[in-house]
Amino acid sequence: MIKSELVTKVAERANLSKADADLVITTVFDEITRSLIDGKRVELRGFGVLSVRNRNARQARNPKTGAPVKVEAKRVPFFKAGKSVTNALNHKG
Repeated sequence: MIKSELVTKVAERANLSKADADLVITTVFDEITRSLIDGKRVELRGFGVLSVRNRNARQARNPKTGAPVKVEAKRVPFFKAGKSVTNALNHKG
């Protein structure tokens, strides 16, 4: 699913215009992003948890040439699905 499909579904289910649904979805995504930038954890009950993890600097290899490449330390988003999502994916309950 892409964002425009999500906007359409939210607009239909909530009886909103597509513009209003797009504003809601964009606002939610922006707030989640801001919280992650601030290092906060975002818990969406019944769906999952988004958090930030730190990756250490490391030595990697260019797959084409085999030459060593230095990969800098970085922060990456991490998602852990909630129990209800995991159960739905595995057809339990």
